[in-house]
Amino acid sequence: MRHTVRNVINLTRWMRLLFLICVSAICFAQPPAGTSNLVYVGTYTDHGSKGIYYYRFDSKTGQLKPLGLAAETSNPSFLVLDAKRRLLYAANETDSYKDEATGSVSAFAIHEDGKLSLLNQVSSKGPGPAYVTMDRTGKYVLVANYSKGNIAVFPVLGNGELGEASAFVQHKGSSVNADRQSGPHAHAIVLSPDNRFALVADLGIDQVLAYPFDASKGALGQPRITRISPGSGPRHLSFDRSGKFVYLINEMRSDITAFSYNPANGALSELQTTSTLPKDFAGQSTAAEIEVHPSGKFLYASNRGHDSIAVFAISESGGKLTPIEYVSTQGKTPRHFAIDPMGKWLLAANQDSNNIVIFRINAVSGRLTPNGQVIQIPSPVCIKFLKNAVSKDRR
Repeated sequence: MRHTVRNVINLTRWMRLLFLICVSAICFAQPPAGTSNLVYVGTYTDHGSKGIYYYRFDSKTGQLKPLGLAAETSNPSFLVLDAKRRLLYAANETDSYKDEATGSVSAFAIHEDGKLSLLNQVSSKGPGPAYVTMDRTGKYVLVANYSKGNIAVFPVLGNGELGEASAFVQHKGSSVNADRQSGPHAHAIVLSPDNRFALVADLGIDQVLAYPFDASKGALGQPRITRISPGSGPRHLSFDRSGKFVYLINEMRSDITAFSYNPANGALSELQTTSTLPKDFAGQSTAAEIEVHPSGKFLYASNRGHDSIAVFAISESGGKLTPIEYVSTQGKTPRHFAIDPMGKWLLAANQDSNNIVIFRINAVSGRLTPNGQVIQIPSPVCIKFLKNAVSKDRR
């Protein structure tokens, strides 16, 4: 009898142990919290693409898993996601919308599985919209229209749709390059960390315009203008983590201008201008994307022609840049790249070689190393992370 009881007790213990082992195996088989993100890629749709594609990204391994077409839409060349991870807005970079000479902006709802459904589409108020962003309250979407050089602000309605424009400004002027700067070309619009100013880089007039932004009305005030060296071609902007410095990438001269930023009035004071290209490069190249690393220690910029990512160290005190390295993107024409929310990986979108290449970021040096994975996709031109995605792959 005692042996029977002892055997039952031992069996019970073994069953409990087996149960714990199974539970542990199941738990460890799931990706750890915070490591799985969805990635959306905007494309040009004149070379076989159909719109916005989505992927699952594991920030622990750096692997990108294709999930398919998230939404069919024309030339979604720039994307922005709201902070609540439920809405995505796309600049449809076209010159015609409903028989008008304008592009459009599309509003999408993000479903649990990551798929997108169209909420509505509105005129961008100008042809060739090249950049779209949201203000920090999530109540407004701001658009830079490249072809005619104007900007517009659209309210976000309660259901995520876009309403009629609450503000519109047409830029005027030209600069020294007759081929590319015969008129204004607004290329990017970025909100200051405190949401009080909207900074616009205009390639056509060699200016950065800091518009006072009223988040209660979606209104823009009279801009403070910073003039850039003639022929530079201002393209994109990136604030540093502290909000004390702004970095401007100049497309035509392939360089970066570092500014100190005054949050009281939006004024920019130039600190430094440095090339995005190595000194021994003599070919043709134009600069494209710029982004400060989440740590605030490094800055990355892409070169189209040299087909590289330039890596810089940021001075902790003065905000100036020191070149670290220039890394091949292993493709052609890196129009855009994105750094994952953990700051461990950089994904480069090579527009003309139809691929995305993934690089590991060294946390100490900022240097880039390819992880060996190359994703094939037609004409990728914008990459955006949906932070801390919990959606399920239902396919």
